[in-house]
Amino acid sequence: IKTYTSEKFMDVVSTKKEKIFGNESQSVVVIDTGAKNAIVRNVRELGYKAIVVPWNTSYEKVMSYNPKGVVLSSGPGDPQNCPETINTAKKLIENNIPTLGICLGAQIIGIAGNTETYKLKYGHRGQNKPCVNLETNQVYVTSQNHGYGIKPESLEKSDFKLWFANADDDTVEGIKHKTQSCIAVQFHPEAAPGPFDCKYVFDELKKLMEK
Repeated sequence: IKTYTSEKFMDVVSTKKEKIFGNESQSVVVIDTGAKNAIVRNVRELGYKAIVVPWNTSYEKVMSYNPKGVVLSSGPGDPQNCPETINTAKKLIENNIPTLGICLGAQIIGIAGNTETYKLKYGHRGQNKPCVNLETNQVYVTSQNHGYGIKPESLEKSDFKLWFANADDDTVEGIKHKTQSCIAVQFHPEAAPGPFDCKYVFDELKKLMEK
């Protein structure tokens, strides 16, 4: 009997072949573990062509597109069921490829950077979840829909530092790599129809790509 933790939902919802949006000269690869159209739209708004690829695309295949950056998308299921994506994320980090993880993508990046994940007792669902940017102490209203999180105690021995924290329960909502060009958030910065407080996270990715 398949359980929620064993089912590879990302294999069900992911694209089966590459999809290209736009004709810009520079591109961003979106690894699709359940990507929403709004992620593609935000990549396009940054001025890049979006190339959407299946969830289990290898690092070598991703880099064959010569991307300026990579987005690991949101999606359903347990991040531990994405070993292929985790392996790709590890290589993206090792080679300092500008990378943004969203929701499930954040958990995958966390695992790739030696953090641990766990199933939340109560998933974070809704469009009005307050999160604190630890760098600025500013609070943002975010849209969230995830059932797994990154263990805060695992950050100490990982390659990441805390970036955003949930103002309600202090759970990890965003991480930044200590040395590489890699950021990740549990919430949805692309949030359509809103709130739009954290669309600037995509601008943070652009800064990494233009360094």
